[in-house]
Amino acid sequence: MSAPAPEGRAATLAAAERLLVLLVVLHSAGIGVALLAFPRWAAGFGGWGEAGPLFFLRQGGVFHLVVAFGYLQEYLRHRGVTLLVAAKSAACLFLLGVTLAGETAWSVPLSGVADGGMAVAALLLHRARRRAERLSSATG
Repeated sequence: MSAPAPEGRAATLAAAERLLVLLVVLHSAGIGVALLAFPRWAAGFGGWGEAGPLFFLRQGGVFHLVVAFGYLQEYLRHRGVTLLVAAKSAACLFLLGVTLAGETAWSVPLSGVADGGMAVAALLLHRARRRAERLSSATG
């Protein structure tokens, strides 16, 4: 079986990148809605138990909605993932650092690993797509 043509590989990677960005946007927006609309439930579900003041949970919800919109805007306008990779990398480092410091609920290390995975996947897929597009335009 032969390797896919460069233009086919580029199209496949572009579709995969679009899907990944959409899934990350939906994930961040979902967390944002949960924190904004249901802060007590979200804190309890995340393993924090009783949470006070709800202002900070809701503020975190607004932040998640803003960055989700930013991820989508950057991708739709420029086909870029810089904000997504930067935000998810920072979240990963922060969440895993807090976990190592001992202040944690069950959701913190899981979220750190998940955010790191999203950052790495987006970065690798984006680079592969751009490389495939350059190859496709050079051979086409």
